[in-house]
Amino acid sequence: MTAPTTDRPPVLLAVAHGTRSAAGQAQIRDLVDRIACRRPDLDVRLAYVDVQQPRVGEAIQGLRAVVVPLLLSAGYHVRVDIAEAVAANDAVATAPLGPDPLLVRSLERGIAGSAADAVVLAAAGSSDPAWRADIAGVAARLGAQVAYASGAEQRVADVVARLREQGARRVAVAAYLLAEGLFYRSLHRAGADVVTPPLCADPAVEDLVLRRYEDVCAMQPAGR
Repeated sequence: MTAPTTDRPPVLLAVAHGTRSAAGQAQIRDLVDRIACRRPDLDVRLAYVDVQQPRVGEAIQGLRAVVVPLLLSAGYHVRVDIAEAVAANDAVATAPLGPDPLLVRSLERGIAGSAADAVVLAAAGSSDPAWRADIAGVAARLGAQVAYASGAEQRVADVVARLREQGARRVAVAAYLLAEGLFYRSLHRAGADVVTPPLCADPAVEDLVLRRYEDVCAMQPAGR
């Protein structure tokens, strides 16, 4: 008789930023729950890099895991917080969710039918050069102007107002944010005609998370 195998696939440890917004917290939990329902063969868990618990460094301990950052660019949290947690444990990390053509298509679906003649790509804001380069690339694919929901430059409301002054009749804000929170809520006060939903509302994001996980698993040596 052949002995049953006990070799299970690595844990899929989804790592989100964390938010104080109850709605945003629920949206991220729902995204991870949907992924777990699609893949009942996987142990799918959730951790955070800021604000909420458990933090990734704690959640990853003792796990053979593939960490999938639920983040939209390779900024500080990916390069430092997640990288340090992975290096100290039997784990590997995937690329963050963004930038990716799937997210661009999701934003395009969000503004389709809005009859907007100008689009603003609204992101959270960061001084990290790699992060800014990623955002600029997404904006170029959308044909949008970049604006930030935080920081002192290129604020969303200012960019929307400038587009109005330049003759735009309908302005759409493409929200490059995964879930609701302070930044997302501020977009609805920026004077645009349309604001796209948080990206985690799109079922296609589940596909992206699983693709990130499976791509890394496929590259791991046998026995990892």
